[in-house]
Order: sequence, then structure tokens, then C-alpha cells
Amino acid sequence: MAQRRPNDVMIFDAVRTPRGKGKDGGGLSKIRPPELVKQLINGMAGRAGRGIREPDHLMLGCVGQVGAQGGHIALVSKLYSGLPEATTAWSLNNFCVSGLSAIASAVDKISAGHADLVLAGGVESMSQVPFLADKGSYYAEPAFSSALKYLPVALSADILADREKVDRTELDAITVASHRKAGVGQVERRGLQSLIPIHGPGGEIVLDRDEYVRGNTTAEGLASFPAAFGALAESYASVMKATLGVDRINHRHAVVHAPGTADGAGLAAVGSRAAGDHKQMKARARVVDYAEASADPVLSLTAGVAAMDRVLARTKMSLADMGAIEYMEAFAVVPALFLRRHPTVSERVNIFGGHVAKGHALGATGAILVSSLIDAMEEQNVEFGLVVAFAASGIGSAMILQREY
Repeated sequence: MAQRRPNDVMIFDAVRTPRGKGKDGGGLSKIRPPELVKQLINGMAGRAGRGIREPDHLMLGCVGQVGAQGGHIALVSKLYSGLPEATTAWSLNNFCVSGLSAIASAVDKISAGHADLVLAGGVESMSQVPFLADKGSYYAEPAFSSALKYLPVALSADILADREKVDRTELDAITVASHRKAGVGQVERRGLQSLIPIHGPGGEIVLDRDEYVRGNTTAEGLASFPAAFGALAESYASVMKATLGVDRINHRHAVVHAPGTADGAGLAAVGSRAAGDHKQMKARARVVDYAEASADPVLSLTAGVAAMDRVLARTKMSLADMGAIEYMEAFAVVPALFLRRHPTVSERVNIFGGHVAKGHALGATGAILVSSLIDAMEEQNVEFGLVVAFAASGIGSAMILQREY
């Protein structure tokens, strides 16, 4: 089958931290964000070779670029990690697909011949920089946000579930499956090839597993959780009325159907095949292609599907070609709709659990999904894999990888 080849852009390694609970007392809550990046770089260098420490660029996605993540987080991380002076740094915010967008931008750099090796990914410490901590006018000033059709993603999830008649039973089933698969992965140590344990200042391991996972989750246990976002909807009634023509929606998502806010980081070493040969680094995967998409900012959890359709069409591939799929569990309705529409691929989706179980570290998420996808491809011994990510206000991204044997 014909495939668009971005000049043999390779992923030599992709690693991630565990995801800690994004609040005081979480396993990573005392670790500075640049420290997470440094430990990933050092971990990759130990696995893939010292050439990892000589990148042309460091590109990091991060949503909350204030406080502990302010001051140009990529530059701060570069300096803190001791990367060469010649390495340039770039911080970007593309909401929850930032980490994947950073990797896609690295692919462009390599494909255009403007770089040989790029470290790209994302970092987010939500215990230190809480959700919406930058207080942007886009979502903090009601008149302005209303004019721009801003709607919190939780409400978009409920609107989507209401419109598509995704009931509580389906949401509970997604949540149970996510936790159980993640729990099995933790117990059996599967799908964790790319996980780098994080150490404290004394060298002790502070976290070596995703902290939110509850492998014993049951539908009966979820039944006591009520729908969570009704009160939030009252503040955005005018936006829903103006854009959707509705006064109210049937709220379905409980807090257990949303990924917990998390601390974490993910990083990929992206480069040309020639750079790998020169630095004696063996690739784990080749980037077949990627696509980004934008969609209705109110019905925001649809753009990932648009990006997925775009990259599949451009490469003349289909979901049937994908041996493993990392499909971001932005809210439980998102994978529920995907599996409803594509039931034949269900066994290949989020093989070792997804975000609902493991937590969501905003700007790091896309990069974490890439490392999880490569792990799943290696575990399942498959050639092609797909990652699909979603963000608020109609942002989506998708990427196809081919395993290197």
C-alpha cells in the first residue's frame, strides 16, 4: 500500500515518567518539572546511547506555563539537564495535544533537513501548576470567553454523550475496562518498557507506577458516583443556548469517567536514519505520517477523529492496518463512541489501559501516548500503530508509526 514517507524520520526511543496524582501528596508533587525532563533524558541516554544528549533542539509541550513551569520551560529544562549550549529550546502550548504536536514539529524539522536529532515531548506538574492556573482571559472572563464560544471540555463531553445517546452503562464499562487493563499491566509488568522510575534527591525511587490505577474497579463500585458537571453548566448556559440552541443537557459523566489531573512527562528522540547510523542508535519506530485538525470549539471532542481520518486517508491506510491503537480517553464518551463505531478493533485499543485509569498530565499526554503505543506494538509484535489525541476547543492530532524490527 502507498504511504507518504516523511524522509524516514525515526523514533530512536520514547520514554515517560509514571503519572502521579496531580495534587499535594501525589508521588511526583515534590519533583520540579525540569527534574522530570532531566531524568527522562538521562534514562534515554542510558538506553539508546550517549548521542541522545546531543540534540539540535529540545521541544516541550506544556499547558500551564506559569510558576514552576514559567520562564520558558523548555529552555529551563535544557539548562537544568545540562544539554549542549548549541541545543535550541522551544516551549509550545497546544492544550492537551501539546506533547504530540511537539513530536510532529520535530518530524517536520528532521524531514526538512533542518535538524538531525530532536528531543520532543511534554511535561506537566498539575500539583504545582493547577488546571487553568494561567488565568487566561479566554476562559477566565465570562463576556470574552462567551464571545469566543469557550465551553469547558467536561460540558462538551456531556453534550456529546447526550447527543449520541451514550448512557451511563457505556461510560461505566469504559472506566472499568481502562482500570482493569491498566491493573493487569502493572501486576504483570507489561506495556511498561518505556516507563522510567523517578528518583528523589537522595536517589530513592519516589514513583515507579501510574498512581491512579485501581485494577479492582467494578461497575457496582462506580454506581455511587453521581453526574458531576450540572452545576458547571449553569455558568455556561448562555454559550450553550447561543451555539447549540439548548438550555440544558442530560449530564452523564461522573468524576470517575474523567482522567485524574496528573504530574508527568514524556519524551521522544526523533531523528533521521542517517543520524541514528552516525550515533549508533537503533530506532524503535518510524514515523509514517501525522495530521492535526481543528473542529467546532463547543463540540470540542471531535477534532481527534478528524485528525485520525485525515492521516489514514493521506497514507491510504485503514484502522484494519493498525495492530495497536492508543486512543486518548479524554472523557469516557470519547473511546465509547470510537468502539461503538469500530467494534472490530476493540481488542487493539488501549491494550494496557488508558487515561481514565492512568491520569492526564495535559501537555505531556501526547508524548506519553506515543511511548505507550510503541510499547504495545512491541508487546503485540505488530508492524503499524496509531495514536489519536484530543484537546479542548476543537483541537486534535493523530500519528501513525511503523515498528522497526
